Amino acid sequence: MQANVVIIGSLNMDLVTRAPRLPRGGETLAGTSFATLPGGKGANQAVAAARLGASVAMVGCVGDDAYGEQLRAALLGDGVDCTGVAVDASVSTGIAMIVVDDSSQNAIVIVAGANGQVSAESVAKLDALLSQASVIVCQLEIPMATVGHVLKRGRELGKIVILNPAPASAPLPADWYGAIDYLIPNESEASVLSGRPVDSVGSADAAASALLAQGARNVIITLGSQGALYSTRGHSQHFAAKPVQAVDTTAAGDTFVGGFAAALAQGKSAAEAIVFGQAAAALSVTREGAQPSIPTLAEVLGSQP
Repeated sequence: MQANVVIIGSLNMDLVTRAPRLPRGGETLAGTSFATLPGGKGANQAVAAARLGASVAMVGCVGDDAYGEQLRAALLGDGVDCTGVAVDASVSTGIAMIVVDDSSQNAIVIVAGANGQVSAESVAKLDALLSQASVIVCQLEIPMATVGHVLKRGRELGKIVILNPAPASAPLPADWYGAIDYLIPNESEASVLSGRPVDSVGSADAAASALLAQGARNVIITLGSQGALYSTRGHSQHFAAKPVQAVDTTAAGDTFVGGFAAALAQGKSAAEAIVFGQAAAALSVTREGAQPSIPTLAEVLGSQP
């Protein structure tokens, strides 16, 4: 299979608990349910892109354990090429501990495990995968040096390079921006990267302008129920969100990114890809879990007027 979207990133097993509200420090709450579900931003985005019409390859690493086997099986079940997913017996598979409250907000603690073993050297051995793709996608749940290598290699190869800077705890290295075609943060990530508060469409526009000034070609700030703000040099556009009854927002951003990448790989314009990604994300928040919530192409097309 020749993949037109390659995702380089994390694979985690999500340990998901539901509770009436998020616990305070030192507090013990009684939860209402527990489940183990395939996740990780990289794997979520790979599943989303595959379900939404792209031919997808995943590059990452899992431990030689039951969670690792389950994560690879889940990707293969969605038709994702896993030849680039290494197995490292020296570490455990990455996990994410997630608490979801009754208002569908979540709190997440991640243990990187095998995700920390995804090195620039290991990715360089998979250069043929990158060379055949039209779209390359990264996040920040693998080592920063590896992400930097992928972004720059993607630019050298002339690919469409997408960075979802999640989770973001500090500004990006200045030399990354010139390699990024589409920078896709959410509100909090855009605030961290730009040094500006982001809590409205107007403040998102100001933050996007600051990020464009750093060298990114296009910035898309996802704003949850407020939609998304797309900004490029000399142009800015707000895309309203479709009103839905949210059940669980886990992986909504990943669904948007995967859908956006899939649409670009199919030759859609940025605006068309944003609308498509939003439609997919809107469906995802009406369902529980990360990968289980991600819709198929048929479901998204069926939801369109």
